[in-house]
Amino acid sequence: MFRHLLPHIGSLPPGPRNAITDVAGVTVGHCTLAAQEVQTGVTVVCPHGGDLFRDRVPAAAVVLNGFGKSVGLVQVEELGLLETPIALTNTFSVATVATAQIRQCIAANPETGRSLATVNPLVFECNDGFLNDIQRMAITEQHYLQACAQAGLDVEEGSVGAGRGMSSFGLKGGIGTASRRVPAANGGEHSIGALVLANYGRLPQLVMAGQALGARLADKLTDALHLDATESEKAPSSC
Repeated sequence: MFRHLLPHIGSLPPGPRNAITDVAGVTVGHCTLAAQEVQTGVTVVCPHGGDLFRDRVPAAAVVLNGFGKSVGLVQVEELGLLETPIALTNTFSVATVATAQIRQCIAANPETGRSLATVNPLVFECNDGFLNDIQRMAITEQHYLQACAQAGLDVEEGSVGAGRGMSSFGLKGGIGTASRRVPAANGGEHSIGALVLANYGRLPQLVMAGQALGARLADKLTDALHLDATESEKAPSSC
């Protein structure tokens, strides 16, 4: 809704949706849980609308300064293929979503693990325990299937799906996406898309379009907190 107010990053133009779904065949779906202490969810990125177990797509992975509790990352690095949608959820729900992906594959391909090969689930996580009671382990296999069923071209951003309980730079985190059109040597163009689950950083580190916004925001927040404290001291006692 407010994307037009933000600075454009880079010199390349965005795709028509400015989302990862500008890449042909890609869809994104969310299932969001928002009830009192439970603030979490599942997000899926589907490379195409067919059966990924039978129609695998090339993939690669790079880890920079990370220690995520993922399932399937080694298989991507070794085999270079995706066999399931890419799933995102909270740290304690990785195993549940991986099981859901295995059951989903078996339902579509009953001989999985028998006359057919086993399937490599792919689940990534971030810790949303600051805003979500992560010990409740509220995510179920059905929530993963709901996210898959909701997958489409229009990507909802913000505090949805796996991003529901996330924090970033001391502010509210969540799901974000963008795309860029890249000229090709043959005169055509390619679409590159990205989807981010933001759950990192401290406020003074926030830089946007080369502008160090974090330090300025930190000063304003400090001033606001000081003003609130001063007003509280002036308030009459209820005793």
